[in-house]
Amino acid sequence: MVTVEEELGRAVQGAFTRPVPKSAGARMRYLVRQHRGSTQQVADLLGISQRTVERYVKDQIKHPRLHLATRLEGEVRTRWQPQVRARARRQAATTDGIMIDVQARFGYTAAAGSTDQSRIRHLTLALPPHHAARLLDAQTAGADEDQLLQLTAEALGDVYFRDDGKRAHGLEVKLTDVLDLQFRL
Repeated sequence: MVTVEEELGRAVQGAFTRPVPKSAGARMRYLVRQHRGSTQQVADLLGISQRTVERYVKDQIKHPRLHLATRLEGEVRTRWQPQVRARARRQAATTDGIMIDVQARFGYTAAAGSTDQSRIRHLTLALPPHHAARLLDAQTAGADEDQLLQLTAEALGDVYFRDDGKRAHGLEVKLTDVLDLQFRL
């Protein structure tokens, strides 16, 4: 299932200027540097022994098990290039906005006499900076997936369906059954 939080994270990662370390040893050394040389903290973070971390740092172990490899990659990606990540978020929230490509079932609540039947739509459009700022701020604040989905639906409703308040007054949009979702900064 596609989640808004993961896709926002991927969009921000698209702004990286250097590639994320690829080998297990390089990733482990990066995490140890991030934790000020403490192999014990990295071991606790990854759920492995301190000696195993030391062996990865020295390249005595080169191929981690699948569970550890995915956990290691995730931890490195969340910490990689924090200044570049912050700059990309700030730029999206102030000047550029964010592109969204979504295929989902849209439900409507509207005035009497109009249809409220939900239907699947595929939309690609640019969200202005104030909507991008709301989404990115909510993600940073730790909003859950339902709240992020609601903010996305409100942004799509405002930009696409209500055309920034020029039409369809009182139309409320609900986003369900997300089939595909991508963000680009």
